[in-house]
Amino acid sequence: MKLTLRGVIFSALFAAILVLFSFFKISVGTEVPITLQTLAVMLAGGLLGARYGFLSMALVVVLTAVGFPLLHGSGGLGVVLGPTGGFIMIWPISAMLIGFILPRIRLNGIMGYVAAFLVLEVFGSLILYLAGVPWLMYKVPSYTLEKAMVAACYPFLAGDAIKAVVAALIIAPVRQVFPPQRLTGSSSHSIVKTENPQDALIH
Repeated sequence: MKLTLRGVIFSALFAAILVLFSFFKISVGTEVPITLQTLAVMLAGGLLGARYGFLSMALVVVLTAVGFPLLHGSGGLGVVLGPTGGFIMIWPISAMLIGFILPRIRLNGIMGYVAAFLVLEVFGSLILYLAGVPWLMYKVPSYTLEKAMVAACYPFLAGDAIKAVVAALIIAPVRQVFPPQRLTGSSSHSIVKTENPQDALIH
């Protein structure tokens, strides 16, 4: 897998955005706080594409695991494998899926925004609960499924929908000017030759 310098730099930038967003933290009385981290995951996947979206989120997960205090000032395996670890570990997959699916959708007009919202909501929010809730139940054996959903899912659904709206409003217009390939410097340009040299097309 070839990586461009620009792509790596933007991956590091979005990793830093995730770290910054993690400091916005509101406790709701459970092991899972309200943060802006999900918004960072959506933006990384939507703007960088699958490869660099995955890389940016994986950087945060790996560096946090080895001890860097990146997530709301904390680091180490205890953070990555803690009660909220299911959410953290799925971030790279979430960004990758968003980056893989969004380029296949025309983001023009109201339907484009709706489609972007649905992709971001499903793969940037709901998929996190598929990993986060069972992991919370594993780390806190006293939690039943209902209690885990109350602690780690239900209070966050409305906020995640708002984040998906915000991400869609940012991603759709930006991608019109800077698609992921251009933003990360990974686009390829080739010349299609025709019989008439004046009709040569540049792709």
